Amino acid sequence: MSRKASIERITRETQIKLTLELDGRGEAKICSSVPFLDHMLDLFTRHGLFDLQVEARGDIDIDFHHTVEDIGIVLGTAFREALGDKKGIRRYGQASVPMDETLASVAVDLSGRPYMVYNVKLPKIKIGEFDVELAREFFQAFANNAGANLHINVMYGDNVHHILEACFKGMARALDQATQQDERIEGVLSTKGKL
Repeated sequence: MSRKASIERITRETQIKLTLELDGRGEAKICSSVPFLDHMLDLFTRHGLFDLQVEARGDIDIDFHHTVEDIGIVLGTAFREALGDKKGIRRYGQASVPMDETLASVAVDLSGRPYMVYNVKLPKIKIGEFDVELAREFFQAFANNAGANLHINVMYGDNVHHILEACFKGMARALDQATQQDERIEGVLSTKGKL
């Protein structure tokens, strides 16, 4: 069974087409017009071993906010759709990722109940033209639309690029673990019988 989703979202602010395959090889084709986000999604795809295609246009003449948030919405929706009824998935995933002087820990529960904890202290700066505070908007939009309980904690780090890279890689590895199917699981991994 192919665990794949294709989503298109068109608003007055953005136009996004996204295709996700959970059981991929880490192949990415990303063009969002937000270079730093393209870089983060490329490494997210590689480290999660997902196949991901994103084509996005947005009102970046104003700023990157709508484009970044809407890509988070669409990616979260794609994960939710690709997982279908969630039968047989491990549900939980966790990864600690070092990036030079930085250590980030990401935990996820694909419970269907969106929630996010974001303990990432960043100065209000830009990496290139990217406002680093937009990373939180991306992760929140993802969690809300994937129906994921997402915890991102940075224990330490100085370089802002390294901090965000560790967060994206950690999320990728945690999601790869949580989306894996385990033949020992009958139905869904819940005493309620439903996620």
